[in-house]
Amino acid sequence: MSDIGDWFRSIPAITRYWFAATVAVPLVGKLGLISPTYLILSPEAFLYRFQIWRPITATFYFPVGPGTGFLYLVNLYFLYQYSTRLETAFDGRPADYLFMLLFNWICIVLLMIPLIMSVLYVWAQLNRDMIVSFWFGTRFKACYLPWVILGFNYIIGGSVINELIGNLVGHLYFFLMFRYPMDLGGRNFLSTPQFLYHWLPNRRGGVSGFGVPPANMRRAADQNGGGGRHNWGQGFRLGDQ
Repeated sequence: MSDIGDWFRSIPAITRYWFAATVAVPLVGKLGLISPTYLILSPEAFLYRFQIWRPITATFYFPVGPGTGFLYLVNLYFLYQYSTRLETAFDGRPADYLFMLLFNWICIVLLMIPLIMSVLYVWAQLNRDMIVSFWFGTRFKACYLPWVILGFNYIIGGSVINELIGNLVGHLYFFLMFRYPMDLGGRNFLSTPQFLYHWLPNRRGGVSGFGVPPANMRRAADQNGGGGRHNWGQGFRLGDQ
């Protein structure tokens, strides 16, 4: 049991709580401790019966059953694997990572699978040239991973709506936070609210591990002879725009 405890404590904090809730809430519904009808999203119950917990529980609930158990485990694995990697890349700036999750959560209308897919999409875009392995030994660039998973989930689950929504929202966040201001020279439309920094203060100076910088930023660094603010190397820092 100590090994499991050590493994659980080794998960980055935000991912750890998200992972734990995604295990606990479906388990509560499966055991019948709380009826699953009280865990799913219901706008009528939320607005007119003041069941204000539903947007939260709907984010973590998955109807585990004979036909959905494998799909649930697959998505739980994706949550652990890619949220851990992305939060590690955000290491030192937990408020920025939490803001990304909140932005995606609101855009996705508070559902579990799309939120997981949005995180996976952002990680894949920030590490787009990394070679990843998938089932049966297949290998390809990380930028294709969200679409491969979409096709995989279609085969095992029969629907791609949740995965497609997650990919689109992940692309929206990536475009507004990284591509538009850094690659296209546009303004910053997204910024982490200050109250999140007060709640989750920075522990380091920035974020690393994001692959290569956008093309126009590389050109600017070359023209400056490497003497500018950015020292890209194998990654770039969030907030040093």
